[in-house]
Amino acid sequence: MDLVVRAARAVTPAGEGPVTLGVEDGRIAVVAPGFVDLPGVRVMALGEDEVLLPGLVDTHVHVNDPGRAEWEGFETATRAAAAGGVTTIVDMPLNSLPPTVEVAALAVKRAVAEGRVHVDVGFWGGAVPGNEGALRALHDEGVFGFKCFLLHSGVDEFPPLDPAGLESAMRELASFGAQLIVHAEDSDAIDAAPDPHGERYADFLSSRPRGAENLAIAHVIETARRTGARAHVLHLSSSDALRQIAGARRDGVALSVETCPHYLSFVAEEIRDGATQFKCCPPIREARNRELLWQGLADGVIETVVSDHSPCTPELKRFDTGDFGLAWGGISSLQLGLPAVWTQARQRGFTLSDVVSWMAANPAAQVGMRHKGRLEPGCDADFCVFAPDETFVVEVAKLAHRNPVSAYDQRPLAGVVRGTWLRGEPVTGGEPRGRLLRRGDC
Repeated sequence: MDLVVRAARAVTPAGEGPVTLGVEDGRIAVVAPGFVDLPGVRVMALGEDEVLLPGLVDTHVHVNDPGRAEWEGFETATRAAAAGGVTTIVDMPLNSLPPTVEVAALAVKRAVAEGRVHVDVGFWGGAVPGNEGALRALHDEGVFGFKCFLLHSGVDEFPPLDPAGLESAMRELASFGAQLIVHAEDSDAIDAAPDPHGERYADFLSSRPRGAENLAIAHVIETARRTGARAHVLHLSSSDALRQIAGARRDGVALSVETCPHYLSFVAEEIRDGATQFKCCPPIREARNRELLWQGLADGVIETVVSDHSPCTPELKRFDTGDFGLAWGGISSLQLGLPAVWTQARQRGFTLSDVVSWMAANPAAQVGMRHKGRLEPGCDADFCVFAPDETFVVEVAKLAHRNPVSAYDQRPLAGVVRGTWLRGEPVTGGEPRGRLLRRGDC
């Protein structure tokens, strides 16, 4: 074997226990229960306080490169991913210039990323008004699916789909089996809500009501039902929608849903006025809502937890005014998702196997990555070494992403990533060895 790893604790599809893992040519060749005599060129034995986990798969990352690389870039984003145990990301099609809404734009993005990524990177395409004819070509070029908004996206170059546009896009995608991932907030409900401007978090929360999510998700469900398309609800924050999501699945609608570490960690009651580092859309809601999202994970209604890493420069967060209406909405958390989720999960009786399902195996399955997210023979030898009982306090200036802004600053968390491996080689942050992925090839 090129590499042999001996771990007293490892999370595999069979559960948690001791394993001996062998790697050949960048793939996992052997996962043997217990400690067995397996010769290797390199042998690594984990410490008693360490657990071997598959590399996480984060399918919701805004890299913003090219065009807004001062917000984030491929080098810094993928370093942050590796520091957090994430070995594969899928980049969102907006906030970069040009947005990934045609093949030429995808080529530009790939050219910018080539040779600069420290983990593997795939790409989403975008579904916007007028680009229906470009969707099949993007699909054939290997994007993992298509993102749309049902209200203003925050950037003018990525406009939303109206109801007719949503149906048309879903029918087109259904014709070749692609999935549509949806930022589901209803524009009319948002327009009718109170003005979001000002320092009070309660006012901002009122400007993005649960009903806006619930209405939009209902519309996505019914459109998917009519068209037969695969739909995925992004960053669920309203627990009210869980019942209708579960019902749609029982009816046979091809629907999946994700939530994010910030919705599982923070609560509206504890967000200070003017603390715009907590602004995201849809918003962080009340404590009772958070607990119902955790119940949605326990029930299997929510299958995946991904970062929605949406960074920006400090100026765009408008710390000078603390105005939630003016501040950019997005939380930088790519490096912190695993400890943030684990900190909350273990308090509620969940296991590391649960966390691995939500953050590695299930996201990989959602986008069709057959060789990612599992410690299993035939999979890429992507893994991280995690110390679940070690604690730390987040210092935002020490994070690897580009700008020192994060809602997690000064927050104590449990679980430290001590190392990350990509195809059996340690990710050091030096020479970039990540690959650009195409749907069907991974």
